[in-house]
Amino acid sequence: MDTGIVQSQTVTEIGIDKIRLNPFQPRKFFNEERLAELAESIRANGVIEPIVVRPFPGGVFELVAGERRFRASVKAGLKKIPAVCRKMDDRQSLEIALIENIHREDINPLECAEAYKRLMEEFGLTQEKVAERVGKRRSTVANTLRLLSLPEPILKSLASEEITEGHARAILSLQDGKAQMRLWQHVLLRGLSVRDTESLARSPESLKSPRKSCVARATAGVDANLSDVEDKLRRFLGTRVAITRPGGSKGKIEIEFYDDEDLMRILDLMSQI
Repeated sequence: MDTGIVQSQTVTEIGIDKIRLNPFQPRKFFNEERLAELAESIRANGVIEPIVVRPFPGGVFELVAGERRFRASVKAGLKKIPAVCRKMDDRQSLEIALIENIHREDINPLECAEAYKRLMEEFGLTQEKVAERVGKRRSTVANTLRLLSLPEPILKSLASEEITEGHARAILSLQDGKAQMRLWQHVLLRGLSVRDTESLARSPESLKSPRKSCVARATAGVDANLSDVEDKLRRFLGTRVAITRPGGSKGKIEIEFYDDEDLMRILDLMSQI
């Protein structure tokens, strides 16, 4: 990657309180458990790899690369952090932040897709040029970008790690949005593996309403796994769900909503099945 920046490698200690977060940061999700683990490592061993910042007037610095290390250092109670300071403009800062995050193994696939999209839209790069910049195959870039075409509920499920990228790619193999939603609901309600999801995607005509499947499972033995069914419905609908079965074969499902807008959101989810 050639950004035209003088690649100074001089490391200096900068006060944590002098560093502000990067508004161009493409990464939106930080696993708190992993951050806590990194913070413990930093307490024991210090920050091994310095962060990258750029200077601003008044002795303030803006974080360009290394936000996870910075957040963990704050958790660890550090007052200063090792950093490499480089002069760069907004465009260069954005490009470095995007590419640095793309190469992280734990970056969310949606964040990666959004980073590719921003490189194309804001820098006018083609998929081929993006692939060159980040050291990936063009087909890899294209397939990652395709994830953004999935329905919004599925994107949120992927972002929250309810489903994996493998699940998302299997769902994406279906062309129809309603079929994608049905398959996604099966994944959530039945806890399907990626291989099972791929198998269903190859035979979409076998897909039945997840709501019917859930009812069938509930009536077959809901007393034994009420909480499991409730949890799957809760994750699918994004709200509190309670299943009660006072006796006999009848029961009741209560779905909580917070206002009219939330009710419409839930009804919209159910209507897409």
